[in-house]
Amino acid sequence: MSKLPDLWQDGLAAGWKVTDASQPGPDLKLECDVVIVGSGAGGGMAAEQLASAGLQVVLLEEGGLYSSRHFNLREAEAYPQLYQESANRLTADKGITILQGRTVGGSTTVNWTSSFRTPADTLAWWRSHHGLEAMQDAALQPWFEQAEARLNIGPWQTDPNMNNALLAQGCSKLGIRYAPIRRNVKGCWNLGYCGTGCATNAKQSMLVTTIPVALSRGAQLLTRVRVQQLWLSADRTRAEGVIGLALGPDGIRPSGRRVQVRARQVVLSAGAIGTPAVLLRSQAPDPYRLLGKRTFLHPVVMSGGLFRQPVEGYNGAPQTIYSDHFLHTQPIDGPLGFKLEVPPVHPLIMASTLPGNGMAHQRLMKTLPYWQVSLALMRDGFHPQSVGGSVGLRSDGTPVLSYPLGDVEWEAARRALLQMAEIQFAAGARAVLPVHEDAGMATSWRQAQDMIRQLPMQILRTRVVSAHVMGGAMMSADERHGVVDQAGRHWQLGNVTVIDGSVFPTSIGANPQLSVYALALRAADALRRRL
Repeated sequence: MSKLPDLWQDGLAAGWKVTDASQPGPDLKLECDVVIVGSGAGGGMAAEQLASAGLQVVLLEEGGLYSSRHFNLREAEAYPQLYQESANRLTADKGITILQGRTVGGSTTVNWTSSFRTPADTLAWWRSHHGLEAMQDAALQPWFEQAEARLNIGPWQTDPNMNNALLAQGCSKLGIRYAPIRRNVKGCWNLGYCGTGCATNAKQSMLVTTIPVALSRGAQLLTRVRVQQLWLSADRTRAEGVIGLALGPDGIRPSGRRVQVRARQVVLSAGAIGTPAVLLRSQAPDPYRLLGKRTFLHPVVMSGGLFRQPVEGYNGAPQTIYSDHFLHTQPIDGPLGFKLEVPPVHPLIMASTLPGNGMAHQRLMKTLPYWQVSLALMRDGFHPQSVGGSVGLRSDGTPVLSYPLGDVEWEAARRALLQMAEIQFAAGARAVLPVHEDAGMATSWRQAQDMIRQLPMQILRTRVVSAHVMGGAMMSADERHGVVDQAGRHWQLGNVTVIDGSVFPTSIGANPQLSVYALALRAADALRRRL
């Protein structure tokens, strides 16, 4: 594939202030108005807003700078370069695999572009059960509209690929509601490899939108910097800045070079694992022991349908059809509802997900072009027994998420596997394979029902993944019930603002990037006004 012009090459040639901290040199000491930790959906939005207001902004990113000239659609290169822990970040019990971006632009550089507003029933729950009266639909609408306009979020005009179309066909046969997904793209080539970085700059990620604007307005970007902690004042009521370590060329091990940024304001946008970890390592005030708690994942289970006709789920926009039908078949605080979508069916990620070993695994991989895969995102955080997980620190200071799965999650997982199998058979699948170590190929809906009802719903036997980490530094109406206020401002550290998905008090019940964008704009505007 011929390469398009790379806007980062032009920007760097024009004098953008970008420092790769993995390069040899003395310790770095900087001063600014605002230091932003993390360059994903929250940090990228905040950087543009604050730099455009004339403030001196320093943006710190743990990952490296990769842009369209590096994106060659090769999974084996993309996962180590662009994801936390090579796209194999695990919960403490190793039972859930978490996909999170770790590059300039964060997860916005590697996500599948699905864009949903925060559902109205989620906002209503936040108001009624968490006292978040500022989370009014009408009050948030301008922020959603601004984010959608900025990132070209709109309906996908091209026909869905077969992987998505089969989900729609199965739902239609069964009378299950479904709809198209809006995407943040412009001039998309419909290649289907969004998760390896967009080679055509069509995905309107922070990498190609807000961060370049921030740099053009004087912001400074440092890559390969792992922020260790806040630099707290003697009375522990504010942060003087942040202290970090430069990583070596491997992007993993510290090089010994230190980074210190003094700032009037600190913005934490390191994600719902990274942000609580920075605060924990800093021993930040946490009088009500809430930091890192109520972390949610939208735990995902999957089902594969084997079709006679080629599906080729590795070609075409990865997610363009969804169904929220099963989010509305029970009360929001009842048995966990789930959202149905599909993932891309790429060889490496498929190989690491399919059950079985040896020849059995090889036989499955040989049929790769004929698999349709559906996924169910479980809406956690509303049922009284769905309390999420907690972020802690290992002995070396790196973060780890504990997320025990209980009866309510396993009940929903079984229900979701049953429903996905029924939809796949309705769409014409000749066999269905729930993604579970003990599952076999079912060749009829009746056989699938009998098998799925017998499957042991247990960690490491049922395959569970997540790409949506939320919570851990939740917002609240008063300091007794949260880490930050409704504008993201830390209750005890007056000049620290959290601008990322860790402020959510529950999961969203939808892919969260647009929710982060809108609340980031709102929080950045409040911070700009304070400054």
